Amino acid sequence: MTTILCLSSYHKGQEFLRAAAASGARTFLLTVESLRDADWPRDVLADLLLMPSFDPPVHVRHAVSWLARTEPLARIVALDEFDMELAAELREHLRVPGRGVTATRATRDKLVMRERAAAAGVPVPEFTRVVHHGELADWLAATPAPWVLKPRTQASAIGIRKLHSADALWPLLEQLGDEQSEYLLERFVPGHVYHADGLVIDGDVRFAEVHRYAQPPFDVMHAGGLFCSATVPRGGPDEAAIRAVLPRILAALDHDDGVFHVEFIRAHADGTFHFLEAAARVGGAHIAEMVEAATGINLWREWARLEVARARGEGYQLPATRTDHGGVLISLARQEWPDTASFDDPEIVWRLKKRHHAGIIVAAADGARIAALLDGYMARFQQDFQAAMPAPDRATT
Repeated sequence: MTTILCLSSYHKGQEFLRAAAASGARTFLLTVESLRDADWPRDVLADLLLMPSFDPPVHVRHAVSWLARTEPLARIVALDEFDMELAAELREHLRVPGRGVTATRATRDKLVMRERAAAAGVPVPEFTRVVHHGELADWLAATPAPWVLKPRTQASAIGIRKLHSADALWPLLEQLGDEQSEYLLERFVPGHVYHADGLVIDGDVRFAEVHRYAQPPFDVMHAGGLFCSATVPRGGPDEAAIRAVLPRILAALDHDDGVFHVEFIRAHADGTFHFLEAAARVGGAHIAEMVEAATGINLWREWARLEVARARGEGYQLPATRTDHGGVLISLARQEWPDTASFDDPEIVWRLKKRHHAGIIVAAADGARIAALLDGYMARFQQDFQAAMPAPDRATT
């Protein structure tokens, strides 16, 4: 029997676990004690394994090596982005097939991915490493402000600082101390932010959905906005431009098998699409549910099916897809359990059930109908639910 070990220090990936088990794999989940009582699908798991934390990694390596004495691990899968380097290290240590440490860094380290994309001829905002201060000073003098200081291995807009003068940078670097090399500096490009989510199989982009955020994630995180994203008009120039460059980006990052979430910014100044970042994971904030509502494809499920097929040396077949349009809208809420019952349009296919959050997903064949619904819903969410909290410097569970 095929045995798969999944790692997750965050509460996600339940559909992956179910699909892996449904494919006949003996599926283990290793998570942290604080998530012991989360709603994991225990009925399909061979076992739920707990550790106080995943730090230091050597403790996880010892625990997984102990498990491997009796369980022949065919695949090791990180369900969350922040566990991917750990999974890569475990694969290399135990000689389990899959992406190793160097390959994983290309879809985790924003500096590495920018270097590779630029070398492949893909437009990226001007950037520099944060290492040699003289080099930094020269870059600041040559690159128009504003700039953004970004953590190299955080996700979303976590930890990003926007800077308008060189004088603002040096005190920040002083505060960061020995951690400053964990950041990169990049020219801020005003524009609309897009994302593509899908599956690449043997280097072929087999499935991809292109969406645009209503507000850039940086604004949502730092200015207390609403998270909203929707399918771009099918067959339009934005979709065509992103689909055309996706294979080149994924090839540059050596990501030829698995799920992906890739972000771009379309500059207001000239309409150029710039590559922002990529991840070898399912997009967060319920993007997977939006994709499924529009296409019938659940990326968690298909990722699990692909991993099991690879472990068995079998081929993978993508299910039939639809080409409807979808949209997702999520907000922090003032109410502990906000009531979205007044939103009763038939296009609503999903509602978020989470303390102090309100959220809905809509889907329909008509993209213009989705856009109109989301425009109206955003105004109502702001009035009825919206709350804000300071942006975190680091991800939290």
